[in-house]
Amino acid sequence: MLDVKKVEKIKKDLLERKKQILADLNDLSKKDLHEVDNRVAKFPEYGDKPDENAQEISEYSTTVVAEKVLEKTLEEIDSTLNRIEKGTYNICKYCGGEISEKRLEARPTASSCIECKTKLQEENE
Repeated sequence: MLDVKKVEKIKKDLLERKKQILADLNDLSKKDLHEVDNRVAKFPEYGDKPDENAQEISEYSTTVVAEKVLEKTLEEIDSTLNRIEKGTYNICKYCGGEISEKRLEARPTASSCIECKTKLQEENE
């Protein structure tokens, strides 16, 4: 079982990470109430020349991918914070067993034990 102080430290670190991700998302995107997540990636404007247009599209594509990665990470953090609040933080969502402390130290947002994660990866190969 995880020590309460360790769980509180993990929670504090996750809240800091969440704050940084939200700031990064605000830098990458603008509010758009028509989108599911209420934001859309900002489109850069460099000019009308073909090479400038190509640069705009390349940067926009990179921004969209970065935004999706940050949103996925934010979902994982929120889910983890929810599990901490419920007292189920170190419980595997597949088998109900305990997630090892080493795994949680390496990946604080892990929601499955190593055995279940390994099985899932083997099934998806």
